[in-house]
Amino acid sequence: MNKIITFGIPCYNSAAYMDHCIQSILDGTDGASDVEIVIVDDGSFKDDTAKKADEWEAKYPGTIKAVHQENGGHGTAVLTGLANANGTFYKVVDSDDWLDAGALAAFLNRIRETEAAHAGVDLFIANYVYEHTVDNTRNVVGYGHVLPEGRVFSWDEIGHFNITQNLLMHALCYRTSVLREEGVPLPAHTFYVDNIYAWVPLPRCKRLYYLNEDLYRYFIGREDQSVNEKVMANRIDMQRRITRIMMESYHLYRDIKIPQLRSYMVNYFVLMMTICSIFSKLSEQPDAMDELDKLWQDLHDYDRRMWRRCRLGFLGMGSNLPTPLGKKISISLYRLANKLVKFN
Repeated sequence: MNKIITFGIPCYNSAAYMDHCIQSILDGTDGASDVEIVIVDDGSFKDDTAKKADEWEAKYPGTIKAVHQENGGHGTAVLTGLANANGTFYKVVDSDDWLDAGALAAFLNRIRETEAAHAGVDLFIANYVYEHTVDNTRNVVGYGHVLPEGRVFSWDEIGHFNITQNLLMHALCYRTSVLREEGVPLPAHTFYVDNIYAWVPLPRCKRLYYLNEDLYRYFIGREDQSVNEKVMANRIDMQRRITRIMMESYHLYRDIKIPQLRSYMVNYFVLMMTICSIFSKLSEQPDAMDELDKLWQDLHDYDRRMWRRCRLGFLGMGSNLPTPLGKKISISLYRLANKLVKFN
C-alpha cells in the first residue's frame, strides 16, 4: 500500500527511550494504514535497541520496518531511513524526542487534504517545543507571524525570521522526492548534520505549507546530548565540517534568487559561523583557534561578500572580540543569550 508519510527514527543505543518516541507516533496516527515508521538501528551494541526494533516490526507489520546497519552516525541513519521510505513525505524524529498526538493528527490530516487536492506541496512546516527536563520548562518555537497560515505559499511570501526562529529539522517534513532527486550531503560519523538537512534542500522547495501546531517535542537534558555545551566544545571539529559543507553548497548571493529565502539562509549561515567562533573559544582542542582562522579564511576566499556579512556583522564582531578579555566577553554574551533563549 502507498504511504502518505514515512517517519524515520535513527536509533543508536536508544533502548531507554525509543519506545516513547515510537508510541507517540502510533498514538497520533491512530494506526493509519497510510503511515510508515522506519526504525534505523545504527549499529547499536550497548543495549537492546536492535531487539526492540525487531519487536516493534513484528508487532506492527506493514507499518513499522526495522533496518539494521553498521554504525555510520546520525546522518547515515537519516539517509538509510530515507532510502527505505515508501511515504510521499519524510519526517525525521530522533529517538529521544517525540510528537504530540493531537498536533500529529491535525498535521497528518492536512497533508492528506493537500495531496488529495493535488496542491504539490514540497515542504510542510510545524512548530517545535524545547522540553527542558532539568527545570521542567518549555520553549515553543513557532512561525505564526512569519509564515502564511491555512494555504499553500512560496518563499517570496514569507516574513522576517528572528534569531530564535530557524527552521530546524524538527519543524520540517519534506516531500521524499525533493530529498532524493539531488541528495543531501550528510557526512558519516558526524554530529550536527541536521543543520545541513534543514538548509541545503530549502531552495528545491517551491510550494510550502505551515500548520501552526506544536508538533515536535525536542528533549533537552541528557549530559551526553550533542547540544550540551561541553559536548559541543569537544566536537568543534564536526561543527566546522558541517559549516564548511554548507558554505560550499551555494554562493548564496548568486545562487538564491528569491530575496526572502536568501535573507533567511544568509542569517542561518551567520549563526553557524558564530557557533564555530564561540565553541572554538570554549574548546580544549589545541588547534581549535587555528582551525577557526582557517575556516574564516576559506570563507573569505570562497565568497567574500558572505565573509563580510558573517565577520563584520553584529554577531561576527561580538563572537570574535580580540584579546583574552575579548574572548571572555564573547563567551559571556553567548551564555547570556543561552540563558534567555535556552537553546541547549
